Amino acid sequence: MDPHQFDTFSDEELRLIAALTSGALNNALLIEQLENQNMLFTPTNTFKPTVKTEIIGLSSSMMQLKKEIEIVAPADMNILVSGETGTGKELVVKAIHEHPGCQVIYSDEDKLDMDGKALFDPHFKPDFNPDLLTSVNYICHLFVVRKDLLERVGGFRQEFDGAQDYDFIFRCTEAAREVYHIPKVLYHWRCHQDSTASNPESKMYAFEAGSRAIMAHYERMGIQAERVEKGVDYGIYHTVFKLQAQPLVSVIIPNKDHTADLDVCVQSLMGKSSYRNLEFIVVENNSREKETFEYYGKMQAMHSNFHVVTWEKGFNYSAINNFGAGFAKGEYLLLLNNDTELINPDSIQEMLGFCQREDVGIAGARLLYEDDTIQHAGVVIGFGGIAGHTFIGLHKAENSYFHRAMCAQDYSAVTAACLMTKKSVFDAVGGLSEELAVAFNDIDYCMKVRALGKLVVYAPYACFYHYESKSRGLEDTPEKVERFNREVAVFIKKWPDIIRKGDPYYNPNLTLRKSNFALRDLQKEKIGEPYDLKIYEQFAPEDK
Repeated sequence: MDPHQFDTFSDEELRLIAALTSGALNNALLIEQLENQNMLFTPTNTFKPTVKTEIIGLSSSMMQLKKEIEIVAPADMNILVSGETGTGKELVVKAIHEHPGCQVIYSDEDKLDMDGKALFDPHFKPDFNPDLLTSVNYICHLFVVRKDLLERVGGFRQEFDGAQDYDFIFRCTEAAREVYHIPKVLYHWRCHQDSTASNPESKMYAFEAGSRAIMAHYERMGIQAERVEKGVDYGIYHTVFKLQAQPLVSVIIPNKDHTADLDVCVQSLMGKSSYRNLEFIVVENNSREKETFEYYGKMQAMHSNFHVVTWEKGFNYSAINNFGAGFAKGEYLLLLNNDTELINPDSIQEMLGFCQREDVGIAGARLLYEDDTIQHAGVVIGFGGIAGHTFIGLHKAENSYFHRAMCAQDYSAVTAACLMTKKSVFDAVGGLSEELAVAFNDIDYCMKVRALGKLVVYAPYACFYHYESKSRGLEDTPEKVERFNREVAVFIKKWPDIIRKGDPYYNPNLTLRKSNFALRDLQKEKIGEPYDLKIYEQFAPEDK
């Protein structure tokens, strides 16, 4: 029979063919079993169950079928993957069998024009990112759910008409033991002018339903949210969390001279911040200018919440911040560089709203250069070899990759130039690692917090200017270069898995050579291949 003949059959005819095929296979198995026991020719023999059953036929197709049955049989589940045979089906089935605890699977996707000729807007997604999901329905398509999970959480709900899939995805991911992401485009989303994918304003009710789906998610999770409002665009959401009381936040600022920068930083928080329960702990670090100490005296006399503590040893960013944290009375710490300035008055509340959640250990801010371009919008492990900031140099008014710069989301790390954390979490992991005196100590801290099972959240509406490198200067001497190389080696040795496997909050189809989430240049980079970092092995400290 010509395989193309199947295209002319109805669904009922195809089901009949499938049933006949299944029956034929079962009959063949039964005949083979009976032959093995000589029951067809010696009916007086006593039946003995066979230890092993072999499928009749040695053709390549039958042997492949045998292999697939052997894979499916131990899984204790029924699997039906319909549709055309192709890479998508194979990868989904492969994921099911390689991750038996997985109950939800999703893939990357792109868009297809109405003529079916042009593909555009490929969306290469991160692994499961619960806070990004509350900012935008980034999962969307393709979405696969185990039947038993579906039966437990229920199907689409009419009250979320327009965002039924969003609500459904929330309920599935909340209940799933494991959510697995396939970093391949397995879905082409056909778009037309009335689709929310290409014309968001055509279905305003859908975005209102999306807000309600997010609020329902928070209620089920026991997270107190005040409201969910429109973000930078329709379909992008901004959550304002309810604050639990008004806890004291200890702002720790290392300083060596540069009193003008320090004053801008402190005054911006004292004068602009809508959150008032702050204490300032300035860690004096070997200043030499008379004006610096005069400034300290004046500020301490004027403000009872302004304190100066003195670090008398050499520069070590980690040790200095650990020292300052030892004087903190607050339940929360805000590590802050002296060359920063508050922009959004609600920035402290934005970070605190995330940090108050039990599942969150760290919240970071969006930092801008003086010209309103992005200096920091989260950190990806692997950028430039080790780690780097996302969307560097992108103007704050420009669209980023699927609006990621303006979406609250989980990252592997954020910068300590402006980092809020629970004091209890800071103490639990031993603060910043002092063997990392200058570089990667904040990334390492985030990794330690993640190892506790806590999330690191980027809060884009917490916004500061960061006048970077005014305080410390560049890595422009042989001594600084050697120190930097040594700290790179320390980080690689401490966190080899993420260096080797890649950042779970970044997609392996995207480049590590730029910070703008551009596609990899396959002539220079292989998919999923990190930088070769063997050069740093010579700098790695020996195990004690």
